[in-house]
Amino acid sequence: QVQLQESGPGLVKPWQTLSLTCTVSGVSIPTGWYYWSWIRQPPGKGLEWMGLIGYSGSTYYSPSLKSRTSIHMDTSKNQITLQLVSVTPEDTAVYYCAASKGVILGQTTKELYDYWGQGTQVTVSS
Repeated sequence: QVQLQESGPGLVKPWQTLSLTCTVSGVSIPTGWYYWSWIRQPPGKGLEWMGLIGYSGSTYYSPSLKSRTSIHMDTSKNQITLQLVSVTPEDTAVYYCAASKGVILGQTTKELYDYWGQGTQVTVSS
């Protein structure tokens, strides 16, 4: 059973860097043939796809967030990390990680993904 668990600071000050971790269990990230996406949902808004990293380390980013986003994998801890720099209150959202067997760019339909984490709330405020 594959499980994803997001974790992060909860509260970040404006213009700081947000760092989130998705801890994966039940499958090895580099050999499991999955693609790992970060998706967020601001309050009162729809889901927004941010980017993904493949099992081989290849990355794809949303054009609107590409300049501020980086996604990496830590194979020793079986974790996927997200960094978002220069955050503003508009980055306040619930952040999810999700796994898919194929490359899914820009899509947020839940049924397209094989697994989702429960999400972690991030608030950007001074």
